[in-house]
Amino acid sequence: MLRTQFEEELLNLHNQFYEMGMMVSNAVHKSVRAYIKHDKELAAEVIANDVQINDMEVKLEKKSFEMIALQQPVTTDLRMIITVMKASSDLERMADHAVSIAKSTIRVKGETRIPDIEKQISDMSDYVKKMVDNVLVAYVKTNEEDARLIADMDQRINDFYSQIYYKAIDAMKENPETVISGTDYLSVAQYLERIGDYVTNICEWIVYLATGKITELNSNHDEEF
Repeated sequence: MLRTQFEEELLNLHNQFYEMGMMVSNAVHKSVRAYIKHDKELAAEVIANDVQINDMEVKLEKKSFEMIALQQPVTTDLRMIITVMKASSDLERMADHAVSIAKSTIRVKGETRIPDIEKQISDMSDYVKKMVDNVLVAYVKTNEEDARLIADMDQRINDFYSQIYYKAIDAMKENPETVISGTDYLSVAQYLERIGDYVTNICEWIVYLATGKITELNSNHDEEF
């Protein structure tokens, strides 16, 4: 009886994590769409919804601690609980970056914009969203191979970032009127790049879930503790 209750709680934890992931994916997508379309209402929505994401993380963490304390799970079960705890904190940080992008949208007044760079930011964010969605599926399937492939996608995010970086710097040199939006593009691209790093972290947790080994997948990304 106890075992089935525990399994049910474990499944709930798993499902809640996935649900939180979908909310974060949505936040990332909406924040960039708001930024590019100058949609302050959509940006405000992203900021308002963040409270819910933070609450979910707190709930997941509390539930995880509770299950560890009360059930004293072993091996695979324990790994799953630890993965949810660690990966949900990565998700929460991704959502924080989406909020920062949304705040940039609200800050931008009628500055001179650079459509070419905005197109690249939009492409970069589509790619980031694809990574986020893929990592959630890999998590549900505990698919180590997919997790490794998704972590490799991060290289493309870094490439996007350097292209946007150099384009923005050039534009600002050529036309001082683009300095404000140029600086903003750099921040937004950097937030997206960080989100890619957190996806890679989650890939590492999936590998841990599958194998029990802590593996560094992209040694070039900075760990944040």
